[in-house]
Amino acid sequence: MSAFATLERMEEPHPAPPPSSGRQRGRLTPYLLLLPGMLWLALFFLVPMVFLVSQSLQTGSVEDGYSVTWAFSTYADAISTYWVQFVRSFAYAFIATAAALLIAYPLAYAIAFKAGKWKNVLLVLVIAPFFTSFLIRTLAWQTILQSDGIVVTVLDKLGIIQVLQWLQFIPNDQLIHSPVAVVTGLTYNFLPFMTLPLYASLERLDPRLLEAGGDLYATPWTSFRKITFPLSLPGVVAGTLLTFIPAAGDYINSHLLGSTKTTMIGQVIDGQFLRVLNYPVAAALSVTLMASIVVLVAVYIGRAGTEELV
Repeated sequence: MSAFATLERMEEPHPAPPPSSGRQRGRLTPYLLLLPGMLWLALFFLVPMVFLVSQSLQTGSVEDGYSVTWAFSTYADAISTYWVQFVRSFAYAFIATAAALLIAYPLAYAIAFKAGKWKNVLLVLVIAPFFTSFLIRTLAWQTILQSDGIVVTVLDKLGIIQVLQWLQFIPNDQLIHSPVAVVTGLTYNFLPFMTLPLYASLERLDPRLLEAGGDLYATPWTSFRKITFPLSLPGVVAGTLLTFIPAAGDYINSHLLGSTKTTMIGQVIDGQFLRVLNYPVAAALSVTLMASIVVLVAVYIGRAGTEELV
């Protein structure tokens, strides 16, 4: 009887062992890896944003101090006063982004498919402007666009200066202190932000797809339109966002290359914070600018398709 009892006990199912602590740690690992980044964003993005919104709803003065009075009218006053600068900033940023795309796409395409052993050299040349500060690069354009410089001289002989003046893109026969100069500075300074995502997207493209298109009697233009460009859309979307967002809030180019007639909203915010010392208006303009960019980006991504960003 004892032998049968022993066999019955051996056949009884044993309870599953409790999950090991190693498995629990494995499940927590992704969250632990995210923790430093989340703390960084909370400390240097969320907290300043809360402070900025709070400051925009305050009233008072620098001498007497400020207090939160929920003055939402500050937003209406700021937008009604500076709506022209808002529109101008987005227009300049849009033109600069389009120009950067037209320049960067052929450049990225050539580096990805035609550069060969010179690929790394060309990539270094693309990011070489980052070796110099943003301010110095913009100051250099003051010299390049001077009236007695070689650029203006060549454009004048080609008749381009007269065409720009007829189109009212420049107020006189000078490029400096004009909308053309501001857009040129924005395009140049943010061109690497457009080129690198485009190159990364094009470089991953499988060349066998282009060969298959050729085997199906597709012309080079048809292959580009049906294969290359659609597959590079993630780079286009990323590049346009990385260019448009900082360009819309930039104030260095409009300050150094423009005039009072080319003032952008970033320049207004800078003046309200540092010279006028009207902190609520400056904060309200900053919040409005960020909210406007978020809305525009959301609409753009929605139109482009979020799956294109994968």
